[in-house]
Amino acid sequence: MKDEIKKFLAINGKISCVCANTTSLVEEAVKIHDLSPVVSTAFGRLLTISAIMASEMKNKKNKLTIQINSSGPIGGMLVTAENTPKLKGYVKNPHVDIPLNDMGKLDVSGALGNEGYINVIKDLGLKEPYIGISPLVSGEIAEDFTEYFAKSEQRNTAIALGVLVNKDGIKASGGYLITAMPDATDEDITKVEQAIFKAGAISRLLEQNLSLEEIAMKVTGDNNIKLIEENIFPKYECDCSKEHMKEALKALGKEELTKILKEDKKIELTCHFCNQKYSFDENELLSMFVNED
Repeated sequence: MKDEIKKFLAINGKISCVCANTTSLVEEAVKIHDLSPVVSTAFGRLLTISAIMASEMKNKKNKLTIQINSSGPIGGMLVTAENTPKLKGYVKNPHVDIPLNDMGKLDVSGALGNEGYINVIKDLGLKEPYIGISPLVSGEIAEDFTEYFAKSEQRNTAIALGVLVNKDGIKASGGYLITAMPDATDEDITKVEQAIFKAGAISRLLEQNLSLEEIAMKVTGDNNIKLIEENIFPKYECDCSKEHMKEALKALGKEELTKILKEDKKIELTCHFCNQKYSFDENELLSMFVNED
């Protein structure tokens, strides 16, 4: 199944349900950053919720940045996204390897840690960007973002994020974000809660290769869901270039670059987001300031 995000309304329009398949997106990130299995799971979950949140932005010029700083050995993760959504990101410590948890599963909470915070920045073209900060509550990411939405955006949500890792890499990745609309009753919310419990873990739904429509029906308990948006294709894509790197070097100033050149006749920069390397020789570096003398 191709990576896609689909949006639905359930329970007579009182419940919003956004479902995402992000298998190829996460697979690409794992390959670029050479992530260990437990880091693949943690970063895959963050990429999935970031893709869902980016798809909510209305304008192509809108930007989303999500940073998690944490106490565990992973140290932290960062994702930036456009509303397309095109995403990129990196992990501070990509090769973390710790024992399985008590249930015999990858210990995401142990690797990420449950002390720290989520920092969300939305640049929506206004005078000032929206900034939301929320503490980590479990390190499992889905619970942490449920808390973020409740505290920072005053949204009553249910979030599930799952990444299945096998010996060949990413078997499946995806998730959902359910939001109660303002006119949803306690009865409506209880019905959805019961449906989520009955549906079971998102990893189980992914293993069954269910379509996004089938997942939406299971987790809302409504077989008459209404599809309101589709053809949203999340993709891992970095927009770095030699020109961007050149501008970053130029910002160091002629004096600093001259010092570097005395020690080495060239500079090599590596993009954090895609590991692409860019080399600049002495002539290229000196030509940056040729018109300033």
